[in-house]
Amino acid sequence: MGLLEGRSAVVTGAGRGIGRDIALCLAAEGAKVVVNDVGVSLGGEGTTEDPAAQVCKEIEAAGGTAVPNHDSVSDFEAAGNIIKTAVDAFGGIDIVVNNAATNPVYGPLLQTDDGVFEKIMAVNVRGPLELTKLAHPHLVKRGGGSVINISSIGGISPEPLLGLYSVSKAALISLTKVMAREWGRDHIRVNALCPGLVRTKFSAALWQNEQTLKEFVRTLPLGRIAEPEEMVGLALFLAGPAASYCTGGVYVADGGHIM
Repeated sequence: MGLLEGRSAVVTGAGRGIGRDIALCLAAEGAKVVVNDVGVSLGGEGTTEDPAAQVCKEIEAAGGTAVPNHDSVSDFEAAGNIIKTAVDAFGGIDIVVNNAATNPVYGPLLQTDDGVFEKIMAVNVRGPLELTKLAHPHLVKRGGGSVINISSIGGISPEPLLGLYSVSKAALISLTKVMAREWGRDHIRVNALCPGLVRTKFSAALWQNEQTLKEFVRTLPLGRIAEPEEMVGLALFLAGPAASYCTGGVYVADGGHIM
């Protein structure tokens, strides 16, 4: 429908999963997209896998415009290159989707250490903060824009064995509200999207265990976990003109898990 025609977007962690589907959707609606993902690795038979470049190819094949970026949001100096990529390629920024996240440990708090805590908070909380601060003057220059922080239902109701991850996502929700409060007069809207369990590589430790999946699904009113594309509708709404009066909101898409 061309809802985002003429706008440009940055989507972090967009090489796979929820970020990938959001990037594809924004591009399909006319936005020019910086596809950020740090993952570049050797694949089968010595080939190089570059998820960001692959998503860009998908966007371009569908008639859209995208450029890849491989900087980590947790490297606060290098993260400026993500913003620079968008400004150099597209002349500015209208939409920021902070989707990149990490969770290097699955277990109780007593089995975690300071290194794990620092890594989770650097990627899941400080990364979105620093990146969006860098984007702020460019959003203002465009007359405002939309920031979407991908949190989690764990940030609302802590999930078993995902303690520090849940803490970081709760902090991201609070950060969302602070940004919305401080930047509203700049016409920058900031909202949080909180997925439930989604069938992605990131959450594979949960849904690939048949017994764990069975027990979890048993509690869901919809009786199933989500697919990545089912997070796209809310993201598109928050990015576009239909959400022009929405800021500081926390939007849940979890199949009824925490209602």
